[in-house]
Amino acid sequence: MSPAQKLIQAQKLCESRGVRFTLAREQVFNLLAKTDRAIGAYDLLQQLQLLDPKAKPPTIYRALEFLMTQGFVHKVESDNAFVMCNHFSEQHPAQLLICDECGDIKEIDSSQIEAKIDEVAASLGFVVKHPTIELHGCCKNCAKETD
Repeated sequence: MSPAQKLIQAQKLCESRGVRFTLAREQVFNLLAKTDRAIGAYDLLQQLQLLDPKAKPPTIYRALEFLMTQGFVHKVESDNAFVMCNHFSEQHPAQLLICDECGDIKEIDSSQIEAKIDEVAASLGFVVKHPTIELHGCCKNCAKETD
């Protein structure tokens, strides 16, 4: 899906949910939609400042919080960065395959993995609240380069 298609889908979802997709939120969304890698908040801020020189760190963090709440973006905790979600829904479990060589990130959405984690957690009396799993390794392109 192109960045423009993602934006249209996000706008429609925000309208149906009754939430405001402000200009700053839209700009940050577009910056994330145009990259295929995770990107840090301060790198986003530098890009946003090219569009809005008055943008400050709180602008980015508020926009990112909104985008995560709406399920448009995932935070990659291990890199302290953010990546566009492959499919939009409100916060949902995600499994991220992160290439340590090139930084490529693929999102998988396995209900089987989610169910097993919930089952094991429940057996221990634990409730999972932030079910994002980050799996680090080597993507197929980088694996070919090392052969």
